Amino acid sequence: MARLKFLYFAVFLIFTATTLFAQQTDSAYVRENYTKIERLIPMRDGVKLFTAIYIPKEKGRKFPFLINRTPYTVSPYGEDKYKTSLGPTSLFLKEGFIFVYQDVRGKWMSEGEYVDIRPQIANKKSKKDIDESSDTYDTIDWLLKNIPNNNGKAGIYGISYPGFYSTTSLPNAHPALKAVSPQAPVTDWFRGDDFHHNGVLFLADAFSFYSGFGVPRPKPITPDKGPKGFEFPIKDNYRFYLSIGALKNVKEKYFGDTIKFWNDLMAHGTYDNFWKERNILPHLTNVKPAVLVVGGFFDAEDAFGAIHTYQAIEKQNPSAKNNLVMGPWFHGGWVRSSGQSFGDIPFGQPTSIWYQQNVEFPFFMQYLKDTAPAQLAEATIFVTGSNEWKKFNTWPPKDVENKTLYFQANGQLSFTKPGASNNFDEYESDPNNPVPYQAGIQEHRTREYMIDDQRFAARRPDVKVYQTDVLQEDITLAGPLTADLQVSTTGTDADYVVKLVDVYPEDAQNPSPNPKGLIMGGYQMLVRGEIMRGKFRNSFEKPEAFQPGKVTEVKYSLVDVAHTFKKGHRIMIQVQNSWFPIADRNPQKFLDIYTADDKDFQKATHRIYHDADHASGLNVTVLKP
Repeated sequence: MARLKFLYFAVFLIFTATTLFAQQTDSAYVRENYTKIERLIPMRDGVKLFTAIYIPKEKGRKFPFLINRTPYTVSPYGEDKYKTSLGPTSLFLKEGFIFVYQDVRGKWMSEGEYVDIRPQIANKKSKKDIDESSDTYDTIDWLLKNIPNNNGKAGIYGISYPGFYSTTSLPNAHPALKAVSPQAPVTDWFRGDDFHHNGVLFLADAFSFYSGFGVPRPKPITPDKGPKGFEFPIKDNYRFYLSIGALKNVKEKYFGDTIKFWNDLMAHGTYDNFWKERNILPHLTNVKPAVLVVGGFFDAEDAFGAIHTYQAIEKQNPSAKNNLVMGPWFHGGWVRSSGQSFGDIPFGQPTSIWYQQNVEFPFFMQYLKDTAPAQLAEATIFVTGSNEWKKFNTWPPKDVENKTLYFQANGQLSFTKPGASNNFDEYESDPNNPVPYQAGIQEHRTREYMIDDQRFAARRPDVKVYQTDVLQEDITLAGPLTADLQVSTTGTDADYVVKLVDVYPEDAQNPSPNPKGLIMGGYQMLVRGEIMRGKFRNSFEKPEAFQPGKVTEVKYSLVDVAHTFKKGHRIMIQVQNSWFPIADRNPQKFLDIYTADDKDFQKATHRIYHDADHASGLNVTVLKP
């Protein structure tokens, strides 16, 4: 084991030291070994999509297509201007593929109208019935007929929004499409990805993203002529978003009518047809290509998307070749870092490099170049805490025990149901003094908040804290979590944030060197946090008010976890009613929050019950030893 750790550390040092050099050498390699051409590929309705194609100069071999469809530009433009690298990693660059990058319909140099998470058309009746699936199909068909020396096979990959375009290639896929990898795919923007979580607007992300991305593009343009980033007048994002006041003030103060999708957000405050039409999951049927779904447990944008995309394919296509990989990564961390650590937490090995070499590259090689089978497990999962890769035959794993961590009196937490009656914690929540999502001052929402120390929150009177005794043995949670709260409020609406936290022992060693001056003794590592808008507790379509003072159940799912709470640690759960400014503020009054006035935001007194009649807790799946 010591030798193994040494080898991991050596690989990490090599990776870090050579990153910049690799970019420079890759750039030279691209020019020396690939010919770049640019084409406007016609779709069935006559709209043409701008596509950059990098073709290997090597003769005597036929190559598969590896496609990336994106709304974020295929820069640089010009056949004499080359990307510095191609494909997901340099492994693909050196192996040789026909790399295809395409501006999606309505973005940058492509023609047509752009539509956010464009709805799927299940039964197309004419050439005018287009969606991202048909655009992908038409692109592949054109490539096969017009680019020589191809081997008749295509693969698609992408992270985040390009992950969505990867997913949309699956319904009615072109027969030549053999391998698809949706990575952190945008999936459901009301229930769990990016801009809403359980009906709660993720304010900081939505504002920051659409202040630039949402600016209209009247005609094809290159990035140098595109919109510039928003200049925040206040650099402390907590103060900036608080200064806006009620959500309707965003339009008046900053956006006007120029940001169409922001107006759509404000006009569709429930899970109505607008959002249902944009949910790709029901359309993932009759899936023929092999699928590799990739995600990060600490992805602030799309952890929901990876898990739910995999599960939808699995449920709706029992015989599909469908694999899942979840690692200890931030958004795209599996290619944007070595994966050796994230935030303050080390993982003991370069997890991203292992994934690239042992999962992603073999997957595409098998299905696009007919090499030996990749020998992938159904689910390849990195378990933090114990810091080890595990392979499962199913996800969630079957070899688990369903248990509940119950809240107890005096801030205790245990697997034993409380026995007392009429036991509760009472506190006041003020939406004009919301609980911050992270300690310190940040201009922009950080990615590290997903794993950061929660001691700053535990000290607030409007955050209720429950923790176990010191653990006498390791406990691994692997799979879904369900918050089951018994609560009451003096208001008529409320948000509920539940956070699962790993509390380090007081004698935990500080890192060495320690440039950040971390104190790891008592560190409260966030394992998973999720929010629920209370009025949606029974239905996302039909919100319901709370009856003031009445004990009410609020039950909702959190994104899956894979984490070992080590012997000597404690398990903690924190409950709060705001998470600002990542989540917009609830006025604690039952109304349409998107049209609320500043005066509507009011204090409320909350109770969390934990007794035999009203037991609050977190339902977990404990992996059997």
